Amino acid sequence: MHQPHDRARRLHPETRSVSEGFDPELSVMAVRPPIYPVSTYAFRSAEEMSHWFRVALGREQALPGEHASLIYARLNHPNAEMFEEALGSVEKGCAGAAAFSSGMSAITTALLTFLRPGDVMVFGRPVYGGTHELLQHILPQWNVEVRSAPGDDLQQLRQAVEAAGERLAVLYLETPANPTLRMLDLSRTSALLDGLRAARPERRPVVVVDNTFLGPVFQSPLLHGADVVVYSATKFLGGHSDLVAGAVSVRDAELIARVKATRAFLGTICEPFTAWMLQRSMATLYLRMIKQSKNASKIVDVLKAHPAVERIHYPTLFTGEQARIFASQCSAPGSLIALELKGGREAAFRFLNALRIVRLAVSLGGVESLACHPRTTTASEMEESELQRCGIVDGLVRLSIGVEYWRDLASDLTRALDAAGR
Repeated sequence: MHQPHDRARRLHPETRSVSEGFDPELSVMAVRPPIYPVSTYAFRSAEEMSHWFRVALGREQALPGEHASLIYARLNHPNAEMFEEALGSVEKGCAGAAAFSSGMSAITTALLTFLRPGDVMVFGRPVYGGTHELLQHILPQWNVEVRSAPGDDLQQLRQAVEAAGERLAVLYLETPANPTLRMLDLSRTSALLDGLRAARPERRPVVVVDNTFLGPVFQSPLLHGADVVVYSATKFLGGHSDLVAGAVSVRDAELIARVKATRAFLGTICEPFTAWMLQRSMATLYLRMIKQSKNASKIVDVLKAHPAVERIHYPTLFTGEQARIFASQCSAPGSLIALELKGGREAAFRFLNALRIVRLAVSLGGVESLACHPRTTTASEMEESELQRCGIVDGLVRLSIGVEYWRDLASDLTRALDAAGR
Protein backbone atom coordinates (compact mmCIF):
# COMPACT_ATOMS: atom_id res chain seq x y z
CA MET A 1 0.00 0.00 0.00
CA HIS A 2 2.30 2.79 1.22
CA GLN A 3 5.96 2.56 0.25
CA PRO A 4 8.38 3.48 3.07
CA HIS A 5 10.61 6.44 2.27
CA ASP A 6 14.02 7.51 3.58
CA ARG A 7 12.64 9.87 6.20
CA ALA A 8 10.30 7.20 7.58
CA ARG A 9 13.21 4.77 7.90
CA ARG A 10 15.05 7.35 10.02
CA LEU A 11 12.20 7.51 12.52
CA HIS A 12 12.21 5.41 15.68
CA PRO A 13 10.31 2.09 15.43
CA GLU A 14 7.90 3.33 18.13
CA THR A 15 6.85 6.05 15.70
CA ARG A 16 6.86 3.85 12.61
CA SER A 17 4.73 1.17 14.29
CA VAL A 18 1.84 3.65 14.54
CA SER A 19 1.43 4.55 10.87
CA GLU A 20 3.91 2.68 8.66
CA GLY A 21 2.31 1.03 5.64
CA PHE A 22 -0.71 3.34 5.50
CA ASP A 23 -1.19 6.41 3.32
CA PRO A 24 -4.38 8.40 4.09
CA GLU A 25 -4.44 9.74 0.53
CA LEU A 26 -5.21 6.23 -0.69
CA SER A 27 -8.24 5.92 1.63
CA VAL A 28 -10.24 9.18 1.35
CA MET A 29 -7.93 10.74 4.00
CA ALA A 30 -8.96 8.36 6.79
CA VAL A 31 -6.48 8.69 9.68
CA ARG A 32 -6.51 4.95 10.30
CA PRO A 33 -6.73 2.09 7.77
CA PRO A 34 -10.15 0.88 6.63
CA ILE A 35 -10.97 -2.80 6.10
CA TYR A 36 -10.95 -4.11 2.54
CA PRO A 37 -13.29 -7.16 2.47
CA VAL A 38 -12.62 -7.73 -1.23
CA SER A 39 -11.84 -11.01 -2.98
CA THR A 40 -10.65 -9.79 -6.40
CA TYR A 41 -9.22 -6.60 -7.91
CA ALA A 42 -9.75 -4.93 -11.28
CA PHE A 43 -7.09 -3.96 -13.85
CA ARG A 44 -7.03 -0.99 -16.19
CA SER A 45 -6.18 -3.09 -19.24
CA ALA A 46 -5.60 -6.62 -20.48
CA GLU A 47 -1.91 -5.80 -20.89
CA GLU A 48 -1.64 -4.72 -17.25
CA MET A 49 -3.47 -7.85 -16.11
CA SER A 50 -1.12 -10.09 -18.12
CA HIS A 51 1.96 -8.27 -16.81
CA TRP A 52 1.07 -8.63 -13.14
CA PHE A 53 0.16 -12.30 -13.46
CA ARG A 54 3.55 -12.94 -15.04
CA VAL A 55 5.21 -11.02 -12.19
CA ALA A 56 3.22 -12.98 -9.61
CA LEU A 57 4.37 -16.25 -11.21
CA GLY A 58 7.98 -15.11 -11.31
CA ARG A 59 8.12 -15.09 -15.12
CA GLU A 60 9.11 -11.43 -15.33
CA GLN A 61 10.25 -8.68 -13.01
CA ALA A 62 8.31 -5.62 -11.92
CA LEU A 63 9.53 -2.48 -13.61
CA PRO A 64 11.59 0.05 -11.62
CA GLY A 65 9.29 2.05 -9.35
CA GLU A 66 6.35 -0.33 -9.78
CA HIS A 67 4.54 -1.56 -6.69
CA ALA A 68 3.01 -5.01 -6.98
CA SER A 69 -0.58 -4.83 -8.14
CA LEU A 70 -3.38 -6.40 -6.16
CA ILE A 71 -4.78 -9.44 -7.96
CA TYR A 72 -6.76 -11.78 -5.70
CA ALA A 73 -7.06 -11.93 -1.91
CA ARG A 74 -5.48 -15.39 -1.68
CA LEU A 75 -2.30 -13.82 -3.06
CA ASN A 76 -2.33 -10.38 -1.45
CA HIS A 77 -4.71 -7.69 -0.24
CA PRO A 78 -4.41 -4.15 1.19
CA ASN A 79 -4.81 -5.04 4.86
CA ALA A 80 -2.19 -7.80 4.73
CA GLU A 81 0.21 -5.49 2.90
CA MET A 82 -0.26 -2.71 5.45
CA PHE A 83 0.39 -5.03 8.38
CA GLU A 84 3.41 -6.52 6.62
CA GLU A 85 4.92 -3.07 6.10
CA ALA A 86 4.19 -2.16 9.74
CA LEU A 87 5.93 -5.33 10.96
CA GLY A 88 8.84 -4.77 8.59
CA SER A 89 9.27 -1.26 9.96
CA VAL A 90 9.94 -2.52 13.51
CA GLU A 91 11.77 -5.78 12.69
CA LYS A 92 15.41 -4.73 12.53
CA GLY A 93 17.22 -6.06 9.48
CA CYS A 94 13.96 -6.92 7.72
CA ALA A 95 13.76 -6.97 3.91
CA GLY A 96 10.15 -8.16 3.78
CA ALA A 97 7.33 -9.72 5.77
CA ALA A 98 4.27 -11.91 5.19
CA ALA A 99 1.02 -12.31 7.10
CA PHE A 100 -0.55 -15.71 7.79
CA SER A 101 -3.75 -17.21 9.14
CA SER A 102 -2.01 -18.64 12.25
CA GLY A 103 1.40 -19.12 13.78
CA MET A 104 1.44 -22.76 12.73
CA SER A 105 0.49 -21.86 9.15
CA ALA A 106 3.40 -19.39 9.09
CA ILE A 107 5.82 -22.05 10.36
CA THR A 108 4.49 -24.76 8.05
CA THR A 109 4.47 -22.55 4.96
CA ALA A 110 8.02 -21.35 5.64
CA LEU A 111 9.33 -24.88 6.15
CA LEU A 112 7.58 -26.23 3.05
CA THR A 113 9.21 -23.41 1.10
CA PHE A 114 12.75 -24.43 2.08
CA LEU A 115 12.50 -28.21 2.53
CA ARG A 116 12.41 -30.95 -0.10
CA PRO A 117 12.07 -34.75 0.23
CA GLY A 118 15.43 -36.20 1.22
CA ASP A 119 16.54 -33.06 3.07
CA VAL A 120 17.67 -32.99 6.69
CA MET A 121 16.35 -30.47 9.17
CA VAL A 122 17.97 -29.86 12.55
CA PHE A 123 16.14 -28.13 15.40
CA GLY A 124 17.13 -27.02 18.88
CA ARG A 125 14.84 -28.39 21.55
CA PRO A 126 12.58 -27.62 23.28
CA VAL A 127 10.10 -26.02 20.93
CA TYR A 128 6.39 -25.29 21.21
CA GLY A 129 4.32 -28.49 21.34
CA GLY A 130 2.54 -27.88 18.03
CA THR A 131 5.85 -27.21 16.31
CA HIS A 132 7.30 -30.36 17.88
CA GLU A 133 4.43 -32.41 16.44
CA LEU A 134 5.02 -30.94 12.97
CA LEU A 135 8.76 -31.57 13.07
CA GLN A 136 8.79 -35.01 14.65
CA HIS A 137 5.67 -36.64 13.23
CA ILE A 138 4.44 -34.85 10.09
CA LEU A 139 7.53 -33.77 8.15
CA PRO A 140 9.07 -37.29 8.31
CA GLN A 141 5.99 -38.56 6.43
CA TRP A 142 7.18 -36.37 3.54
CA ASN A 143 10.64 -37.95 3.61
CA VAL A 144 12.27 -35.08 5.51
CA GLU A 145 14.75 -36.36 8.08
CA VAL A 146 14.43 -34.35 11.29
CA ARG A 147 17.14 -34.37 13.95
CA SER A 148 17.37 -32.45 17.22
CA ALA A 149 19.83 -31.37 19.88
CA PRO A 150 19.53 -29.29 23.05
CA GLY A 151 19.06 -25.70 21.88
CA ASP A 152 21.39 -24.30 24.52
CA ASP A 153 24.20 -26.79 23.83
CA LEU A 154 26.28 -25.36 20.98
CA GLN A 155 28.54 -28.41 20.80
CA GLN A 156 25.66 -30.85 20.31
CA LEU A 157 24.05 -28.56 17.73
CA ARG A 158 27.37 -28.40 15.87
CA GLN A 159 27.56 -32.20 15.85
CA ALA A 160 24.01 -32.45 14.48
CA VAL A 161 24.75 -29.90 11.74
CA GLU A 162 28.00 -31.61 10.77
CA ALA A 163 26.33 -35.02 10.70
CA ALA A 164 23.65 -33.68 8.35
CA GLY A 165 26.30 -32.38 5.97
CA GLU A 166 25.20 -31.16 2.56
CA ARG A 167 21.70 -32.56 3.05
CA LEU A 168 20.98 -29.90 5.68
CA ALA A 169 18.32 -27.47 4.45
CA VAL A 170 16.96 -25.84 7.62
CA LEU A 171 18.24 -25.13 11.13
CA TYR A 172 15.20 -24.29 13.27
CA LEU A 173 15.61 -22.47 16.59
CA GLU A 174 13.30 -21.09 19.26
CA THR A 175 14.62 -18.58 21.78
CA PRO A 176 13.58 -18.09 24.50
CA ALA A 177 12.34 -21.66 24.43
CA ASN A 178 8.72 -22.48 25.19
CA PRO A 179 8.09 -22.98 28.09
CA THR A 180 11.44 -23.12 29.91
CA LEU A 181 12.76 -19.74 28.61
CA ARG A 182 16.18 -21.29 27.92
CA MET A 183 18.11 -19.08 25.51
CA LEU A 184 20.54 -19.93 22.75
CA ASP A 185 23.19 -17.78 21.16
CA LEU A 186 21.84 -16.92 17.72
CA SER A 187 25.07 -15.51 16.30
CA ARG A 188 27.19 -18.51 17.28
CA THR A 189 24.51 -21.01 16.28
CA SER A 190 23.84 -19.39 12.91
CA ALA A 191 27.59 -19.38 12.23
CA LEU A 192 27.50 -23.19 12.29
CA LEU A 193 26.07 -23.00 8.77
CA ASP A 194 28.71 -20.66 7.32
CA GLY A 195 30.65 -23.45 5.63
CA LEU A 196 27.55 -24.97 4.01
CA ARG A 197 26.34 -21.54 2.89
CA ALA A 198 29.62 -20.89 1.13
CA ALA A 199 29.75 -24.35 -0.44
CA ARG A 200 26.13 -24.32 -1.67
CA PRO A 201 25.32 -20.78 -2.85
CA GLU A 202 22.70 -22.17 -5.23
CA ARG A 203 20.70 -23.65 -2.32
CA ARG A 204 21.93 -22.22 0.92
CA PRO A 205 20.57 -23.77 4.13
CA VAL A 206 18.50 -21.28 6.12
CA VAL A 207 18.24 -20.48 9.81
CA VAL A 208 14.62 -20.10 10.95
CA VAL A 209 13.98 -18.57 14.39
CA ASP A 210 10.71 -18.47 16.33
CA ASN A 211 10.81 -15.06 18.02
CA THR A 212 7.29 -15.12 19.47
CA PHE A 213 8.29 -14.74 23.14
CA LEU A 214 10.32 -11.51 22.82
CA GLY A 215 8.94 -10.16 19.58
CA PRO A 216 10.59 -7.55 17.37
CA VAL A 217 10.68 -5.14 20.32
CA PHE A 218 13.16 -6.98 22.58
CA GLN A 219 15.06 -9.31 20.22
CA SER A 220 16.19 -8.98 16.58
CA PRO A 221 17.20 -12.41 15.22
CA LEU A 222 17.82 -11.07 11.70
CA LEU A 223 20.72 -9.03 13.12
CA HIS A 224 22.20 -12.17 14.71
CA GLY A 225 22.40 -14.45 11.68
CA ALA A 226 18.81 -15.64 11.21
CA ASP A 227 17.46 -15.78 7.65
CA VAL A 228 13.80 -16.17 8.56
CA VAL A 229 11.84 -15.17 11.68
CA VAL A 230 8.44 -16.69 12.45
CA TYR A 231 5.78 -15.44 14.84
CA SER A 232 2.52 -16.52 16.30
CA ALA A 233 1.01 -13.08 15.70
CA THR A 234 -1.85 -14.20 17.94
CA LYS A 235 0.45 -13.36 20.84
CA PHE A 236 2.25 -10.01 21.30
CA LEU A 237 1.74 -8.68 17.77
CA GLY A 238 -2.04 -9.04 18.16
CA GLY A 239 -1.87 -8.54 21.89
CA HIS A 240 -5.56 -8.62 22.82
CA SER A 241 -6.51 -12.34 22.64
CA ASP A 242 -9.07 -11.51 19.95
CA LEU A 243 -7.46 -12.94 16.81
CA VAL A 244 -5.44 -15.87 15.47
CA ALA A 245 -2.66 -15.07 13.00
CA GLY A 246 0.98 -15.63 12.11
CA ALA A 247 3.82 -13.73 10.49
CA VAL A 248 7.17 -14.25 8.78
CA SER A 249 9.96 -11.73 8.30
CA VAL A 250 13.21 -12.21 6.37
CA ARG A 251 16.52 -10.44 5.79
CA ASP A 252 16.66 -11.25 2.05
CA ALA A 253 13.87 -10.07 -0.27
CA GLU A 254 14.30 -13.17 -2.45
CA LEU A 255 13.30 -15.35 0.50
CA ILE A 256 10.04 -13.50 1.16
CA ALA A 257 9.13 -13.81 -2.52
CA ARG A 258 9.52 -17.58 -2.23
CA VAL A 259 7.52 -17.74 1.01
CA LYS A 260 4.70 -15.66 -0.48
CA ALA A 261 4.63 -17.88 -3.57
CA THR A 262 4.09 -20.93 -1.36
CA ARG A 263 1.51 -19.01 0.69
CA ALA A 264 -0.43 -18.09 -2.47
CA PHE A 265 -0.94 -21.72 -3.49
CA LEU A 266 -1.57 -23.06 0.03
CA GLY A 267 -4.03 -20.25 0.79
CA THR A 268 -2.51 -19.53 4.22
CA ILE A 269 -2.68 -15.73 3.98
CA CYS A 270 -4.29 -13.80 6.83
CA GLU A 271 -7.77 -12.56 5.85
CA PRO A 272 -8.56 -8.80 5.72
CA PHE A 273 -10.37 -8.28 9.04
CA THR A 274 -7.68 -10.08 11.05
CA ALA A 275 -4.91 -8.23 9.19
CA TRP A 276 -6.70 -4.96 9.96
CA MET A 277 -6.81 -5.86 13.66
CA LEU A 278 -3.12 -6.75 13.58
CA GLN A 279 -2.20 -3.35 12.21
CA ARG A 280 -4.40 -1.73 14.85
CA SER A 281 -2.38 -3.60 17.46
CA MET A 282 0.98 -2.60 16.00
CA ALA A 283 0.31 0.99 17.09
CA THR A 284 0.44 -0.08 20.76
CA LEU A 285 3.04 -2.84 20.45
CA TYR A 286 5.81 -0.95 22.26
CA LEU A 287 3.48 0.40 24.96
CA ARG A 288 2.13 -3.05 25.74
CA MET A 289 5.35 -5.04 25.64
CA ILE A 290 7.34 -2.52 27.71
CA LYS A 291 4.59 -2.35 30.34
CA GLN A 292 4.27 -6.15 30.47
CA SER A 293 8.03 -6.64 30.78
CA LYS A 294 8.28 -4.10 33.61
CA ASN A 295 5.39 -5.80 35.41
CA ALA A 296 7.00 -9.22 35.10
CA SER A 297 10.37 -7.98 36.38
CA LYS A 298 8.75 -6.53 39.51
CA ILE A 299 6.64 -9.63 40.10
CA VAL A 300 9.65 -11.97 39.84
CA ASP A 301 11.40 -10.00 42.58
CA VAL A 302 8.38 -10.60 44.84
CA LEU A 303 7.91 -14.29 44.06
CA LYS A 304 11.48 -15.59 43.95
CA ALA A 305 11.80 -16.03 47.73
CA HIS A 306 8.42 -17.74 48.27
CA PRO A 307 8.90 -21.12 50.01
CA ALA A 308 6.57 -22.90 47.54
CA VAL A 309 8.87 -22.04 44.62
CA GLU A 310 11.54 -24.55 43.67
CA ARG A 311 12.93 -22.38 40.88
CA ILE A 312 12.01 -19.40 38.72
CA HIS A 313 13.01 -19.23 35.06
CA TYR A 314 13.28 -15.58 34.02
CA PRO A 315 16.03 -13.76 32.11
CA THR A 316 16.98 -11.32 34.89
CA LEU A 317 17.71 -14.34 37.13
CA PHE A 318 19.92 -16.11 34.61
CA THR A 319 23.54 -16.79 35.53
CA GLY A 320 26.63 -17.85 33.58
CA GLU A 321 26.25 -18.47 29.84
CA GLN A 322 22.50 -17.86 29.88
CA ALA A 323 23.04 -14.44 31.43
CA ARG A 324 25.69 -13.63 28.81
CA ILE A 325 23.36 -14.55 25.94
CA PHE A 326 20.55 -12.47 27.39
CA ALA A 327 22.78 -9.42 27.84
CA SER A 328 24.24 -9.65 24.34
CA GLN A 329 21.10 -10.52 22.40
CA CYS A 330 18.07 -8.98 24.13
CA SER A 331 17.07 -5.49 25.20
CA ALA A 332 14.56 -6.52 27.91
CA PRO A 333 13.48 -9.74 29.67
CA GLY A 334 9.90 -9.82 28.43
CA SER A 335 6.75 -10.90 30.25
CA LEU A 336 6.91 -14.72 30.33
CA ILE A 337 7.77 -16.38 33.64
CA ALA A 338 8.17 -20.11 34.30
CA LEU A 339 7.71 -21.26 37.89
CA GLU A 340 8.81 -24.67 39.14
CA LEU A 341 6.78 -25.44 42.25
CA LYS A 342 7.66 -27.83 45.05
CA GLY A 343 5.23 -30.73 45.17
CA GLY A 344 4.92 -31.41 41.45
CA ARG A 345 1.62 -31.49 39.56
CA GLU A 346 -0.56 -31.43 42.66
CA ALA A 347 1.06 -28.21 43.87
CA ALA A 348 0.90 -26.72 40.37
CA PHE A 349 -2.83 -27.44 40.12
CA ARG A 350 -3.47 -26.00 43.61
CA PHE A 351 -1.63 -22.87 42.52
CA LEU A 352 -3.59 -22.55 39.27
CA ASN A 353 -6.95 -23.18 40.92
CA ALA A 354 -6.29 -20.50 43.53
CA LEU A 355 -5.70 -17.70 41.00
CA ARG A 356 -8.38 -15.04 40.78
CA ILE A 357 -7.04 -12.20 38.61
CA VAL A 358 -4.77 -14.32 36.42
CA ARG A 359 -6.87 -16.43 34.05
CA LEU A 360 -6.25 -20.08 33.19
CA ALA A 361 -5.64 -20.17 29.43
CA VAL A 362 -2.96 -21.44 27.08
CA SER A 363 -2.11 -18.35 25.06
CA LEU A 364 0.27 -15.53 25.95
CA GLY A 365 1.17 -11.95 25.07
CA GLY A 366 -2.30 -10.49 25.63
CA VAL A 367 -3.16 -7.48 27.77
CA GLU A 368 -4.56 -9.87 30.40
CA SER A 369 -2.40 -12.14 32.57
CA LEU A 370 -2.67 -15.88 31.88
CA ALA A 371 -1.33 -19.09 33.41
CA CYS A 372 -1.13 -22.70 32.25
CA HIS A 373 0.42 -26.07 33.08
CA PRO A 374 2.54 -26.89 29.98
CA ARG A 375 2.90 -30.61 30.67
CA THR A 376 -0.86 -31.16 30.37
CA THR A 377 -1.62 -28.44 27.80
CA THR A 378 0.78 -26.77 25.35
CA ALA A 379 3.40 -29.54 25.55
CA SER A 380 0.99 -32.46 25.93
CA GLU A 381 1.74 -33.72 22.39
CA MET A 382 5.32 -34.50 23.45
CA GLU A 383 6.43 -37.95 24.56
CA GLU A 384 7.35 -38.51 28.23
CA SER A 385 11.02 -38.95 27.39
CA GLU A 386 11.07 -35.67 25.45
CA LEU A 387 9.30 -33.81 28.28
CA GLN A 388 11.92 -35.01 30.71
CA ARG A 389 14.75 -34.22 28.33
CA CYS A 390 13.48 -30.67 27.83
CA GLY A 391 12.97 -29.96 31.53
CA ILE A 392 9.18 -29.66 31.30
CA VAL A 393 8.50 -31.09 34.74
CA ASP A 394 5.22 -31.71 36.56
CA GLY A 395 5.67 -28.68 38.81
CA LEU A 396 6.26 -26.22 35.95
CA VAL A 397 3.74 -23.41 35.45
CA ARG A 398 3.98 -20.81 32.68
CA LEU A 399 2.83 -17.27 33.36
CA SER A 400 2.15 -14.56 30.78
CA ILE A 401 2.04 -11.22 32.56
CA GLY A 402 -0.35 -8.58 31.26
CA VAL A 403 -0.77 -4.84 31.69
CA GLU A 404 -2.73 -4.87 34.97
CA TYR A 405 -1.38 -3.06 38.05
CA TRP A 406 1.59 -5.16 39.06
CA ARG A 407 0.91 -5.12 42.81
CA ASP A 408 -2.54 -6.66 42.24
CA LEU A 409 -0.97 -9.40 40.17
CA ALA A 410 1.78 -9.99 42.72
CA SER A 411 -0.82 -10.33 45.49
CA ASP A 412 -2.89 -12.78 43.44
CA LEU A 413 0.16 -14.90 42.60
CA THR A 414 1.44 -14.84 46.18
CA ARG A 415 -1.91 -16.03 47.53
CA ALA A 416 -1.91 -18.83 44.95
CA LEU A 417 1.61 -19.84 45.97
CA ASP A 418 0.45 -19.94 49.58
CA ALA A 419 -2.27 -22.39 48.50
CA ALA A 420 0.23 -24.45 46.49
CA GLY A 421 2.48 -24.88 49.53
CA ARG A 422 -0.21 -26.20 51.83
